[in-house]
Amino acid sequence: MRLRTVTRTQGNNRALKDGTVTPKRFDFAFEDVPVLVDAFRRMVRGLEFDVCEMAMTTYLCAKAQGKPFTALPIFLVRGFHHGAIVRAPEAAIGDPKDLEGRRVGVNRGYTVTTGVWARGVLQDEYGVDLGKVTWVPSGDEHVAEYRPPGNVEPLQPGESLADLVAAGELAAAVGIGSSPPDLLPLIPDATEAGFAALRRRGHYPINHLVVVRDDVLAAHPGLAVDVFDAFVVAKNLYVDRLRRDAIEAPTPTDLMYRRVMEITGADPLPYGIAPNRAVVDELIDHAMSQRILDTRPTVESLFAEHTLDLTG
Repeated sequence: MRLRTVTRTQGNNRALKDGTVTPKRFDFAFEDVPVLVDAFRRMVRGLEFDVCEMAMTTYLCAKAQGKPFTALPIFLVRGFHHGAIVRAPEAAIGDPKDLEGRRVGVNRGYTVTTGVWARGVLQDEYGVDLGKVTWVPSGDEHVAEYRPPGNVEPLQPGESLADLVAAGELAAAVGIGSSPPDLLPLIPDATEAGFAALRRRGHYPINHLVVVRDDVLAAHPGLAVDVFDAFVVAKNLYVDRLRRDAIEAPTPTDLMYRRVMEITGADPLPYGIAPNRAVVDELIDHAMSQRILDTRPTVESLFAEHTLDLTG
C-alpha cells in the first residue's frame, strides 16, 4: 500500500524522505508541495492526501468542523514565538500592553498557529487583554467554515502588513519577519525570552503534527501505529545526531533543538500524548480564549484511538 504523503523535509523526518527508514507494511509516496501551507489547505478543503503534515490550530479548527481526518501524536515542528511580533522603530510602544486599543496585523489567517502562540505570549507573559486589540489578518482561513470574533478585521485588498506597520497604521504585526528590514521585534532579546519561558513555565510550543484521512484509518486498523513507529525511528536518529553534535552545518532549527536539550536534559522532540499533554492543553486554552474554538475538546478526542498510549 502506498500512502500519498506530504511533509516538509526536516531533520526529524529526513530518514523517511531519503529511504533510510522504511515502514513495515506500507510505503510513503511523498509529494512535494513547495509552500507547505498550501498542502494544509488542500487537505482541509479537498482531502487530497492520505497522510499530511498540518499546523496544529488548523487541525483544531478542522476537527471542530467535522473534517474527516484525525491526528497522530507526531509533533514535527516546535519552537518559540516571542520574536514573531514586530514593530516599526519609531512606533510609540514601550510595552506590549501598549497594543491595547490598537490594530495589529497577522500574516495569513487569524487562526494561524504562530499567531495563536504569539497572542498567548502577549497575554500570559505581558498581561495584554487580547480582546482590546483589533487583529488584522492578511488572508483567509484554511477552514472556510470558521468565523472569527468581532475584533478581527481583514486587511483590505492591495494593502501590505509590512507597509502598514512601517507607516504606523498598524502598531505591530505577527509572522511577517523583518521585511522591511528596519522592523524590530516587539519583545527585546526574543530568542532568550523564549528559552526563559521554557525554564520558567515549561513553555515549549507545538506548531505541526501529522493527520491521516479517517477512511484510510478505518480500512487499515494497524496503520496509525505503523505510521507513528516509522516517524519515531526517523526522529530518534536525528535526536541521536543532535546529542552527539554530529550534524554538519546545523541550521537555526537544529541549534534551537540542541539548546532545548541542554536546558531540559530530555528529547527535544517527544512524540505521544503523555509527554505533550500540558502543551496541547495550553494550545487548546488559547484557542478557546481567542474564540477559535467554541467547545473544548478532550486531548484524547483529537488523536487516533490506537495511538493514545504510544510514546517515542
